[in-house]
Amino acid sequence: MILFFTIFFAVYTALNYYIFIRGWQTLQTLPALKPFYIAAFVIVVYGYVFAKLLYKFLPPIVYDIWLGVGAVWFAFLVYFILVLLGMDILRLLDSFFHFLPKSIYNNYEQTKKIAAIVIIALVGIIVFLGNLNKRDITITSINVTLPKSDGKISDLNVVMAADLHLSPIDGEKLLSKIVDKINSVDPDIILFAGDIVDDKAEILKPRGIGESFKQLKPKYGVYAVNGNHEFINDVETSVKFMEEYGMKVIRDSYELVDSSFYIVGREDVVMDRFTGKKRKTLNTIISTINSSHPKILLDHTPVKLEHAEQNKIDLQFSGHTHHGQIWPGNIITNMIYELSWGYKKKGNTQYYVTSGAGTWGPPVRTGSKSEIVNIKITFK
Repeated sequence: MILFFTIFFAVYTALNYYIFIRGWQTLQTLPALKPFYIAAFVIVVYGYVFAKLLYKFLPPIVYDIWLGVGAVWFAFLVYFILVLLGMDILRLLDSFFHFLPKSIYNNYEQTKKIAAIVIIALVGIIVFLGNLNKRDITITSINVTLPKSDGKISDLNVVMAADLHLSPIDGEKLLSKIVDKINSVDPDIILFAGDIVDDKAEILKPRGIGESFKQLKPKYGVYAVNGNHEFINDVETSVKFMEEYGMKVIRDSYELVDSSFYIVGREDVVMDRFTGKKRKTLNTIISTINSSHPKILLDHTPVKLEHAEQNKIDLQFSGHTHHGQIWPGNIITNMIYELSWGYKKKGNTQYYVTSGAGTWGPPVRTGSKSEIVNIKITFK
């Protein structure tokens, strides 16, 4: 983990330095602003990191604001990099083919200032529209058929959600909206496929984040599994937090629901990085299951989908990918994961990977939509 974070911060610092230098060059004729520019840049760029590291010492309002500003910067970073790289490629091509108007170079200092204003405005509009898009949580409805066996249920109305990422950035207001959406389809059972929290319980609870979970009262209960962010924010206190709000957290185990079907829950694949213990294999978890009942698997990160097929899982729910969240991230997640978002069938196993109800980091979506999944199951 130390190596990972070292590499991450090295790359993150290098990308931000690229942006910093371009801003610094723009201020050549305004030297009085440079000290303020340096201070503001460091405070904003490392705001998310500083807030997380110093949360015990910061007043709640300072923590919330600094965390939020630092998170939003991640979205600005992506699009500043893309726009600036595009401009540098244009300048390089112009050095060979001379297609740009000469007026651009006549007063280069003025050109840089105008370009800076245009870039900031353009990226600001993109981030703003991405925030509006993120607020529009859609309900995706699909129908699936599972084998009935000797269960007494013929149909089941399921709501599945993942990646709520509850924190002071997106807290009780977001959760209330999600809960209202869930209740609007009157589900029989609710399944949360990980990353419910994006901060520690000691930060969430004093802010009243989580109270809306009490409005969820489906017939067969609310089940959840841990995602990577439950482990990042101390898995034991995260599980306690979820259980206090009425969730049954399934940890490398299973639950038989109404003598009709199983909910199988796996710990996230990152478990060993944070606990030093490996999660159980799927084969080990289901070894004592009555195979005549359908099996629904909750596994946060959609890796090695073939394991579910090999172990005769009927339906797998996953999240984690956010389907990229910020374009062009969706192109990358499509390359990394066999299924980045949506429905897939392999053999007799059906899969659904959700793009998530919330967002990590910046409350911005430009590469995907926020969603809650309503799956209507018919047992035949």
